[in-house]
Amino acid sequence: MNQDKLQYIPYEEVDTDKWDLCMNNAPNALVYAQSWYLDKVAGTWDALVLGDYRYVMPITYRRKFRVTYLYQPFFCQQLGIFPAPTTDIMQLFYDELVKRFSFAEINLNAMALPLNSMQKEARKNYLLWLNDPYLKLTENYSKHTRRKLKKASKNKLSMVTGISILDYLQFKKENSIIKLDKYSWERLRNLLAFTVSRSIGQIYGVYDEENSLCAAVLFVRYKRRVTYLNAATNEKGKSLNAMYFLIDKFIHEHAGKDYFLDFEGSMIPGVARLYEGFGAAPEIYYRLSWNNLPAYIKWVKK
Repeated sequence: MNQDKLQYIPYEEVDTDKWDLCMNNAPNALVYAQSWYLDKVAGTWDALVLGDYRYVMPITYRRKFRVTYLYQPFFCQQLGIFPAPTTDIMQLFYDELVKRFSFAEINLNAMALPLNSMQKEARKNYLLWLNDPYLKLTENYSKHTRRKLKKASKNKLSMVTGISILDYLQFKKENSIIKLDKYSWERLRNLLAFTVSRSIGQIYGVYDEENSLCAAVLFVRYKRRVTYLNAATNEKGKSLNAMYFLIDKFIHEHAGKDYFLDFEGSMIPGVARLYEGFGAAPEIYYRLSWNNLPAYIKWVKK
């Protein structure tokens, strides 16, 4: 196979063994770009592949009003090119995307940057390396976080690892900030079932003194990264500082291990403050977009 040829490969023809081997060897590998993960959150997806799976990029697309466009699936913070590309390879991939798709709103990974000429928006992810002992890690907690944890310690909270998928989904539905359609809930249920059944994911829950769930999150582990996915808390959980309690307990449980806790980041100041308060450092990634739709349908995507 020509090592310099860029191919657009439809979903049915993607060699997932070669795809996952490429991903496993990539220094910028993320769980979101694993073939099984894409199957769960995007369903059908295509691929741009350079050579014999030397570089790959998942193509997540939808069709609306006879227009096929690129989008970022729910539960999937970053995608882009893997492994980390050179500028020439980025140019090759992005030129192909713009040629094939008139509209796009996608997130790149932190090691696959957009070109200077492209419309982009910087976003922050937050990473905490857990390699140090717990007491050393707590030295980087902010004063705000220390106060929150002190209050939480008086609230008779308890944490359970491995709460049921049904309990989590019901709690998430009742307390989700983003309203998801039936299709997206089914995607999330499938993702939970797959990760938990294969010990890739684990759902943590915090219960109040009345044994009511007040905070929950899915942790998914891939290589040296544990991703904090789909956190949810209710009003009582917020008042009890339950999420601070949960994160601190997770850090205590995993301190000294050679991997990162990936908070996924947030552009919401209050959420970003939560992550920064535990000593997490920002990692910049970019949202890439363009709109070359004909004038008579541009309003559809506004």
